[in-house]
Amino acid sequence: MFKLLSTANPKIQKGTKLGYLSFILHLAPADLSGHNTCPKATAGCRAACLNTAGRGGMFRKGENTNTIQKARIRKTVQYFFDRDQFLADLEADIRRGIRFAEKQGLTPVFRLNGTSDLAVEKWGIIEKFPTVQFYDYTKVLGRKIKHLPNYHLTFSQADGNEADVAEARRQGYTIAAVFDQVPAEYRGLPVHDADEHDLRFLDPKGSIAGLRAKGRAKKDYSGFVIRLQQA
Repeated sequence: MFKLLSTANPKIQKGTKLGYLSFILHLAPADLSGHNTCPKATAGCRAACLNTAGRGGMFRKGENTNTIQKARIRKTVQYFFDRDQFLADLEADIRRGIRFAEKQGLTPVFRLNGTSDLAVEKWGIIEKFPTVQFYDYTKVLGRKIKHLPNYHLTFSQADGNEADVAEARRQGYTIAAVFDQVPAEYRGLPVHDADEHDLRFLDPKGSIAGLRAKGRAKKDYSGFVIRLQQA
């Protein structure tokens, strides 16, 4: 039904209890495809990337890829080498998604950087759907999105980007951080359980979106995962 978007991610499916249906675009992260989709990727986030969480990390014995990984690489290659068709397919998927959600009595929302951090605001897609909510996580400061009131960004904390996090807080971003256990408060700021749903545009301003370490992140000691049990 959809060429590029998916609703199969268990995390985004949690939004249905709040009346939303999220559609997510998963590309191959960092330079996995041979083309960099995450310009601010850190060593920790590369190692712990959610690209290998869930079914994306299930490989047959002796193999290091699967159909999900191959599909993400294929879509990424199309983005870099056949951009016009990629964007046409994406726009068609968004329109299908809107109709699909509305038939179920749900509000459609879209996350176009599921496992990437591209400047989707430059694609000319979001402004075609001014009444539809788009949202993403990013590690890139200074993205020009003021002309897109329907696009929400949450800034992601990672190993080694403390200065950017401080500036993001100054600019009013909500900060997403990965913990070994989600606290009620961190460095004087309230923390809410961001694993309850993926709808970051609903988060309280000035708070931290606390995420639990998943997949390979459970074994991360790079500083990407904030380990309070050792504090």
